Formats: sequence, structure tokens, C-alpha cells
Amino acid sequence: MLILVVNAGSSSLKYQLLNMDDESVLAKGNCDRIGIDGHISHKTADGRTYDADCAFPTHTEAFMKLVEVLTKGDAAVIKDMSEIAAVGHRIVQGAEVFSETTLVTDEIIDKIDELRELAPVHNHAHALALRACKKVMPASVPQAVVFDTAFHQTMPEKAFMFGLPYEDYESLHVRKYGFHGTSHRFVSAALAKAMGKDIKNLKIVSCHLGNGSSITAVDGGKSIDTSMGFTPLDGVLMGTRTGCVDPSAVTFVMEKHGFTPAEMSDYMNKKSGFLGVSGVGSDNRDVSAACAQGNKRAQLSKDMLVYQIKKYIGAYAAAMNGLDAVLFTGGIGENAPDVREEVCADMDIFGIKIDTVTNAGLKGKLCKISQADSKVEVWVVPTNEELLIARDTLALISK
Repeated sequence: MLILVVNAGSSSLKYQLLNMDDESVLAKGNCDRIGIDGHISHKTADGRTYDADCAFPTHTEAFMKLVEVLTKGDAAVIKDMSEIAAVGHRIVQGAEVFSETTLVTDEIIDKIDELRELAPVHNHAHALALRACKKVMPASVPQAVVFDTAFHQTMPEKAFMFGLPYEDYESLHVRKYGFHGTSHRFVSAALAKAMGKDIKNLKIVSCHLGNGSSITAVDGGKSIDTSMGFTPLDGVLMGTRTGCVDPSAVTFVMEKHGFTPAEMSDYMNKKSGFLGVSGVGSDNRDVSAACAQGNKRAQLSKDMLVYQIKKYIGAYAAAMNGLDAVLFTGGIGENAPDVREEVCADMDIFGIKIDTVTNAGLKGKLCKISQADSKVEVWVVPTNEELLIARDTLALISK
């Protein structure tokens, strides 16, 4: 059974076609620069590729090209789109409206679009892509939406509420939503399986670290708290995002620079984080290279990230009244042994003992990196959000 997974952004449309009989990827690609000029890059599992500039004035043209490369030409993998059993879409913000995977209807698309104020960069783009997909795909092919925020809907009120007047929650829906939920759900379940234990009996701190990073407390398979908040800006230092900042510092800087709210948002989301602190760049690899050359600001940005992750691990261990495992995932979590080692250093209070030999050089592989006598197990768990979206979609249409 074939499932097409779509992850649409404001100017991009990433996709994977999976065979759910063995969960293998038949083809994947990206239609980018939608609304600008347009480009598609496509690759099959057996190494065939298609790369071309295209006219993508809207997401509809991008979907039409996606259909073409999947079904025609030297890089085709199917003969007709009717061979696809369903399409699964990643949606960033479901707010309190959506707490589970849902079949797509016109009404559902409208509701997703109505939430665009809570995720202005993402949700409107998702709605555009959903409408485009409905135009292009055969009507007989069901579609499902999987929400990044759904996993965090198990957080208790005491964790998701802010100290603003309650009316702001009631009328404006201002609260912590959390993000990367699809990733945290996938890796925590994968970790439980690797440990040979029932996830209901585990207390896990899941560290999704990349250009965007979030830490989640997973107690018994449920999210009880997470570092990202009302938007993905909150939490730890990221590639270009500030992470947690005193709100008064925000208004102070805003006034001094004469920023509008939109300009201040841009300042915190796109010009801060690793980029703003280090002055080197937003990519952890560039920051690490600068650290090796003795760049003090680069070292400071790395130290800030490590320190903040440590604090979240400690806080979430307290919130869960225990800790069985810490996992690292995402671009940095899977591929930066130095960050993992520094996070786990001097964590004697939890009995965390990292195996520096196993950890060193380990990239992108499922592996336990703690010593045998470590009271808390530490693992690297590669994430696969597309596979989880495909699994959710298959489970939904199977009902």
C-alpha cells in the first residue's frame, strides 16, 4: 500500500512516497521557490533523479509537477496516482481544535486556515497546499492531516497556561502549544521499543535539536511539558531564534531600536540565536568550527545551548518525579557528539554516565550512548516524521 506524505511550507512542498508494506521510501523530493520562479528536485530509491526549474506560481502547479515526476519520465515510480492509497499532510498548528489525525474535508481545510494567526508562516500555506492537492489528486484518494501540536494536547493546564489575564486565553487562545510533536512522539516510541520496555512505564526527556530545537517531558508516552510555547520561538537557543527571553527585555530592545511589532518578531526569529550571539552563522557546524578556532562568541553560543538543555532535563525530571532516559534527535541531536557529551557531563545527580567512546563519531544511528551502570539511559534516536505521518494516515483510512 502506497502513502504519499506532504510537508508544505509557504514557498515549498516536500514529499515522500512510501510503500507501507515494508515502510520503504520509493521516492522523495522538494518543489521549492513556489510563487517566485520554481524548482523541483526528485530522487528515487534506486538512485534516479530529476532536477529542473519550473513555473510554480501557486501550490497547484507544484502538485501537478509532483504528479508528473512520480508517474512519467525516467524517474517515475508509479504509472498512475490512483495507485496511491492516501495522502498524509503535516500541519504545524492545530491549536485546541485538533488533537488527533483527521480526514481532510473542505470544512477541515477552512478550520486550519482560520488558525493562521497562531502560525502565520505555516497554516495558510498548509491550507493552500491542501486545496491544491484536492484539485490535482483523484477524488477517490483520501487525505489526512497530522498536527505537530496534537501530541502536546496532553499537557495539564498548569503547564500550558501563561500568567496573563485569563481572558487572553479565553478570547485570544494565548497559551503554550508546543511543536515538533510528531518527532517527539516518533522517537519516544522508538526508544521504548529499543529499550524493550512499555512506554507507559517510562519517563523520558526528548531533546529534538536542530536549527529549531525543543525539549519535551514524555511521561508514560504522553507529553506533560515542552520548551516551545505559543510559537516555536520559546525555549532553548536556536539557529536564528532567541529562545526564552525576559518579556521586558523584548519591549526594551523594541523601544530602543524603534521596531514595530513585526520588525521585533523578525529580529527575534531571524536575526538572533546562534547567528546573533556568535556572529558566525546559524548552522551548528559553522559555530563548532569557529569554536575550534578559538572564537569566544561562538563558544558562548554553544555553551548557552548546552546549559539551557541541562536545565530543561533537570526541570522535567522534577516535573515527572523521575527520569529513565534522555534521548537526542534532530540535525544536531543526531550528528553532534560534542553537544551530547557536554550536555551529559556533570549530571552526577541523576547518575548519568555517558560512554564517550561510543558517543564519539556516532551520527544518525539508533544507539545507546550511556555506560552500563548509568542510572539514566542516554540514546541517540533518529527521527522520521514522514514515516509517522504515513503510519497515522494508514491507521486512519484502515478504520
